[in-house]
Amino acid sequence: MRNRLIGLAFALSAALACSPFLFAQTAGQQGMATAEPPAATSDLSGLWIRLRDPSHSPINLDFGNAISSMTPWGEAKFRAANSVYRSSSPSTVLSDPIFSCFPPGVPRIYMLNFPVQIVQIPGQVIMLFEFDHFARRIYTDGRPHDKDAGALWMGDSIGKWEGDTLVADTASFNDKTTLDREGYPHSDAMHLVERIRRVDHDSLVIDLTVDDPKAYTKPWAAKLVFQLRPDWKIMEHVCEDNSSFLNFNKKATQSPRK
Repeated sequence: MRNRLIGLAFALSAALACSPFLFAQTAGQQGMATAEPPAATSDLSGLWIRLRDPSHSPINLDFGNAISSMTPWGEAKFRAANSVYRSSSPSTVLSDPIFSCFPPGVPRIYMLNFPVQIVQIPGQVIMLFEFDHFARRIYTDGRPHDKDAGALWMGDSIGKWEGDTLVADTASFNDKTTLDREGYPHSDAMHLVERIRRVDHDSLVIDLTVDDPKAYTKPWAAKLVFQLRPDWKIMEHVCEDNSSFLNFNKKATQSPRK
C-alpha cells in the first residue's frame, strides 16, 4: 500500500511539472497562444530642426532644381508669386499670406525653420510646429482619406508603416499656399507623399514626392534633413501678435514725422 502511495505521489509530481508545457501546447493548438509582438516601427519622437543645404542659396529653400517643369497654369501662378517673393519692397513682401497668419501649408511649414516636435501615440503620429502652434495629425489606424474634408490648408493626412519608415499620404489641399518662399505653386489637385525615417539617433530624413498634374508636368521629389535638438523646447509663438507687430512697424515707417 505504502509503495502504491509513493508511486502515485511521483506520478502526480511529474504531471504537475509537465503541465505548463502541456497547457502551452494545447493553447497553441486551439489558437489561445499569447499575442503576437507588435509590428516593427521606428520611434520618430523628438524635437527636430531642419538643416539647410549649404549648396543652395538662401532663397532657394531646397526645391529649386528638384522641381519639374510647370504647366501653363503653374507658370502663371509662379510669375504672380515671384513678383511678391523676389521683391525688395516691404509692402509686397508682407503680402505673403503667412504674414497675415494664414496657415503655410505642407511642405512649406518645414521651410520656415521653426522647430517641430513629433509625438507618437497609438493610431497617430502628431507633428507640433512651433510656428503659430500648428498641429498636424497623421492617422496610422488604417482609416482612408476623409472624403468630406474639403479643401484644407494643411491637407488630410493618413499614414502607414513600412518597416521603420512612416509613409504619410496627404491630399485635400486648397491652392492658397506656395511650396516655398520663392513662390512655387501647387493646386488643389496636389498629392503629397512623405517617407519619414530616423536614419540615426540624431538625424531624421523626409523624402517627399509632389504629384500635381495641374501645376507640374510630372511628379518631382526632394529630400529634407532634420537634426535632433533634445535640449530645445517649443517656444510660444502667436502669429496674430507677430502680424500686428509687423503691420504696426509698416505703418510707422510710412507715417511722416511730426
